[in-house]
Amino acid sequence: MNIIFDRFARSVTGWAGSPAAFGLAFLVVVVWGATGPIFHYSETWQLVINTGTTIITFLMVFIIQQSQNKDSVALHLKLNELLASQKGASNSLVDIEKLDDGQLEKVTKFYAELAKRADELQGTARSPR
Repeated sequence: MNIIFDRFARSVTGWAGSPAAFGLAFLVVVVWGATGPIFHYSETWQLVINTGTTIITFLMVFIIQQSQNKDSVALHLKLNELLASQKGASNSLVDIEKLDDGQLEKVTKFYAELAKRADELQGTARSPR
């Protein structure tokens, strides 16, 4: 089931980001707008576009999220591979995405302080004594 959904999501997200999909969506809105006078801009006429766009948006959220999750995992794996291939590289940040918000904040502060110290050292090394 996961493989089928993955293939479906990949196809839909690929198509949804295409100029053809935009053109179709634009055409639907134009046709809907053009039929307004025919239906006297009734509540039912408005409900058609509101319901249609809401349903499509609701379903697309799940499809796009699935594709985003897959891309995120792939990106993390690629970065982990790069870290693993570099002699002397620290692997302390591998799987950092699994930390909670508080732990991520601590790591962020640590690296901000580390960068500040590195800048200070570089500034000291460049300035004449």
